[in-house]
Amino acid sequence: MQPQKPHTICVGGRLMELSSPIVMGILNATPDSFFAPSRVQTEEAIARRADEIVAEGGQVIDVGAFSTRPGGQAVSEQEEMSRLRLALSVVRRCQPDAVVSVDTFRPDVARMAVEEFGALIINDVSEGGMAAFGGVSIPPDEDGVPAMFRMIARLRVPYVLMSVKPSIDLMLKAFAAEVNMLHALGVPDIILDPGFGFGKTLEENYQVMALLDRLQVFGLPVLAGVSRKSMISKLLGCDAGDTLNATTALHAVALMKGVKILRVHDVAEAVEAVRILLKIEN
Repeated sequence: MQPQKPHTICVGGRLMELSSPIVMGILNATPDSFFAPSRVQTEEAIARRADEIVAEGGQVIDVGAFSTRPGGQAVSEQEEMSRLRLALSVVRRCQPDAVVSVDTFRPDVARMAVEEFGALIINDVSEGGMAAFGGVSIPPDEDGVPAMFRMIARLRVPYVLMSVKPSIDLMLKAFAAEVNMLHALGVPDIILDPGFGFGKTLEENYQVMALLDRLQVFGLPVLAGVSRKSMISKLLGCDAGDTLNATTALHAVALMKGVKILRVHDVAEAVEAVRILLKIEN
């Protein structure tokens, strides 16, 4: 078990303490995210989900409007913004004090979310544009700097940098260069995400989990997003609706390897896993 290290990130001018792990609840403002019960599109459903995340102990609400599941349908930037404007306005109205993260790989969508709705974290699953979703990708600028990196430097919000690399060794090498680039641009708060399910085979996902504690070398908080993913359902021969127990088992493993943020569909169960870990440690 990894000892808990003191981490903080600055959200909205306040320090969020990550010496103990926290839970990020998923709110999908999409019609096609891989786990059907996570999809919310009406104002009533969005409000209900936001309230549920907070009531069950989630400390961050992660709002997404572009499904990045394999084979997911691409939507235009305008459609993604339209979905997010609805979702973020409802979340801000019903949970005005919540820490809101936005799941997007588009720099202008990130800017809109931060500047119009006060989103406090940007969660980018493209590793700064290296991955394409539905044929949509964001090329770097003429200097080779990812457009999202420059946008995050402008917005000055914490940034979730997710890897699409298939192994820990490749991930470590890429993260080292990317973190240095972000620091040089003046990005103060970086969260590393090993990217379970992105650019990895079933076997590679579990190899990354086995070696996950090696990411602690950067001294940065690590986020794990394994909730109900196909790395579970394919291994066990079931569908996403039957993977809660196995998801909780993986959450426990991730926590014991030093993960500070769990990104989840089932908030209450993840919060229980965190409580049990803390009891063991204390």
